[in-house]
Amino acid sequence: MLTLWNTYSFFITYANLDKWQPGSDGMEIEYSSLDKWILSELHALVRDVTLAFENYDVINATRPIEAFVDNLSNWYLRRSRRRFWKSESDGDKFAAYATLYEVLVTISKLIAPSMPFMAEDLYQNLVLSVDPNAEKSVHLADWPKWNASLIDQELNHEMEVVMKLVSLGHAARNKSGIKVRQPLAEAAFAMSSADDPAIVQKYAELLQDELNVKQVRLLSAANEAVAYTLVPLPKQLGQKYKSNFPQIKAAIMALDAESAAQTLSRGEPIEVKVAGDTYSITPDEVEIHIQAKEGFEVASEGAYLAALITTLSDDLIYEGLVREFIRRVQESRKQAGFEISDRITLSFTASPKLATAIEMYRDYVMAETLTVEMSSEKHPQTLPNASDDFDGEQVTIWLERK
Repeated sequence: MLTLWNTYSFFITYANLDKWQPGSDGMEIEYSSLDKWILSELHALVRDVTLAFENYDVINATRPIEAFVDNLSNWYLRRSRRRFWKSESDGDKFAAYATLYEVLVTISKLIAPSMPFMAEDLYQNLVLSVDPNAEKSVHLADWPKWNASLIDQELNHEMEVVMKLVSLGHAARNKSGIKVRQPLAEAAFAMSSADDPAIVQKYAELLQDELNVKQVRLLSAANEAVAYTLVPLPKQLGQKYKSNFPQIKAAIMALDAESAAQTLSRGEPIEVKVAGDTYSITPDEVEIHIQAKEGFEVASEGAYLAALITTLSDDLIYEGLVREFIRRVQESRKQAGFEISDRITLSFTASPKLATAIEMYRDYVMAETLTVEMSSEKHPQTLPNASDDFDGEQVTIWLERK
């Protein structure tokens, strides 16, 4: 409920700021792949929830909505935030509004039987406030219908794979201890053989932005970034094969570790030969150990693997410092009570390395923080908004509403 309400609040905040209303676009809408994906998932959700209600299946009439709302908030909305934030009103921005509006109105109807009061709150503000001819209550409105032509199973699968790769990329970054705001040179992926390898290039821009890397690609071979070790499990194999276990263990460890690991990761058995007999070894009888090679950090799940190059160049370090600086400016804006759309003048003092980085990315800093004037020399005769130390650097910030 809180996730849905926060998503709704985000929409209301920016729709009011831009004075957007449904049907008021006045230009051709440019739906992105993210828009098409969430609408595909929405219509699949309406189909599944409708069928569940018709079959008195309470669990499948409600829980899929929760999973959908999580993806709506943690993927669609998070990946689309800049479309709402940007100052220019174009077809892409209106597509984001139109898509999120349709999704929220439809959800208000889907949750009406199970969460009647929240559904009514959403409906009254989203629908009745802009359409006086609409039904007076969500509980009088027609049940939503799904459009089979908008359900794109291939797109849904592609986005599922992308989300899995992103999740593994974040897991690898967490293992490395390198902060998300620090850009990295490259992320490389290994995928299930059942997936189209073109997915990585098709969604390259999204993967780069989400993982904060400069380049993405497929691994030429999984052993480019990792070394595999097979560990036969004595409890399972020993009980099963008794006195033959030592020879079977030796045969498993003599296999090509990478090839065997990939087969086992797909949930398929491997075969070994001992004294003329062939034995089928199942995935739960062998443990796969993965060790990242120098300069990489990796995370894997089944047949999927993400590898991040963790070596940092000077340019990457400077960009990481700038992103940390921007974060502190944004926090200072919030603490000062500035509105989202307020333009500011920004003054600062910084340690030499950080000051160099800020000047290198001056235009980027000003665009991200809605700054119209920025100076490291002129400081207001007031107390600073913030002073902080991070990554061995020091900064003091003054903000004024323009």
